[in-house]
Amino acid sequence: MLDKTKIFKALSDPNRLRILKALQTRVLCVCEIRELLDLANSTVSQHLKILKESGFIVEQKEGKWVNYLINQHPSDPRINTILTSLDFWINDEQTIINDKIKVQKLDRNKLCGI
Repeated sequence: MLDKTKIFKALSDPNRLRILKALQTRVLCVCEIRELLDLANSTVSQHLKILKESGFIVEQKEGKWVNYLINQHPSDPRINTILTSLDFWINDEQTIINDKIKVQKLDRNKLCGI
């Protein structure tokens, strides 16, 4: 029951849904997610932690970057089912449409200052 609760908790916040949809568009770092959502780093980190713990996303270190991406091989098969059905539930939301456009313009080299 605990695993199911984690899954529903992860989906219970609009910003986490926005993160999932953005990561379905492309791999992002924390700075890019922060810019997209206009939230503090600590808040973004907390959202990412919840999404990782529930199995929706993974992180990959690539040189100086920590990239976040959709978990292609979650241990719980329901994760893939949920991710596929997100399009049905929220793809037509104006915020999600705007995020898709904004995600394409995010430049980590300018945002992260590394």
